[in-house]
Amino acid sequence: MERITKIRERLQAEGADVFLVSSPLNRRYLTGFTGSAGLVWISNTRQAILTDFRYLEQVKAECPGWELIRIETYIESLNNLIEADKVQTIAFEKDYVTVKQMEDWNEKLPPKFSGVSGWVEELRMIKSDDEIDNIRSAARIADEAFAQLLPTLRSGLTEREVALELEFLMRKAGASGMSFDPIIASGPRSALPHARPGDRIFSVGDFVVFDFGCVVNGYCSDMTRTVVIGEPEEKHLTIYDLVLEAQMESLKAVGPGKTGAEIDAIARNIISDNGYGEYFGHGLGHSLGLEVHENPRLSKTDQTVLQPGMIVTVEPGVYLPDFGGVRIEDLVLVTEDGHEVLSSTFKELYVVG
Repeated sequence: MERITKIRERLQAEGADVFLVSSPLNRRYLTGFTGSAGLVWISNTRQAILTDFRYLEQVKAECPGWELIRIETYIESLNNLIEADKVQTIAFEKDYVTVKQMEDWNEKLPPKFSGVSGWVEELRMIKSDDEIDNIRSAARIADEAFAQLLPTLRSGLTEREVALELEFLMRKAGASGMSFDPIIASGPRSALPHARPGDRIFSVGDFVVFDFGCVVNGYCSDMTRTVVIGEPEEKHLTIYDLVLEAQMESLKAVGPGKTGAEIDAIARNIISDNGYGEYFGHGLGHSLGLEVHENPRLSKTDQTVLQPGMIVTVEPGVYLPDFGGVRIEDLVLVTEDGHEVLSSTFKELYVVG
């Protein structure tokens, strides 16, 4: 498998004998194992999953080609492998190991432990065809659920009940869960980029921001649309049209060879040139996959060069305290000659009557 080959190349470069994987998502990415407990052991001659009795049959079904090691205690099982393979240095995921685990390993196991970061996450930046298909399916379910929700919106509903209905529609269509707790924010609360649904009632004059996504086979989608309750005033239209322009122009630039910082600057300059720069305080976008926030980022500081197979969001926003905010977000696949937008919901301002 190409992923394991790349890990073995990193092992050689690091001068380590074994890569020990603790992150549940990285474990799933490398092996296919979806259980909640286990370690992955990768050396030049061995690839093994260490787990307990609960998951033995699951590993057999999900992870063909992987050696299965039943554990009673991790220390005992690791020590057996260390002795059998004459291991001197173990590279481990320092972002996912607690201080207590590290103390136990150093006290009870003989090898040198070398903390590393990003080995698997860097591989995860470029999606395989199967990963893209799963994300595409999740995006389609989100689009279809929102299309069903829109005609039911009206003043008098609460953020919380609308959020519950949106989640129900996505789960009914086949999603296994939500990518994150959906953001349904109305009126002045729509100026909070990460507001959570509350008991505020939709009222005439409100912007309502919908930021949501769902999970299909472990992979996330993410989309944002903003609607207005009742006929929009000039201020509503000014802000909405500005965010839409910034979103469309930066979206056009997504393609191989561009950096996240270059694309972020397009949207940021449009918003700043129109006098609203101080009200756009987050990055333009992020990648996603097994997690809803992954690298690379579309931000002022990310110099990662986009490559085919990467998926990013493009989501500028303007947030005016005591009035409301607008964010528009699409999910975008970088292709060999440009990009493909995976979100299909229209972006014209929707007016809730």
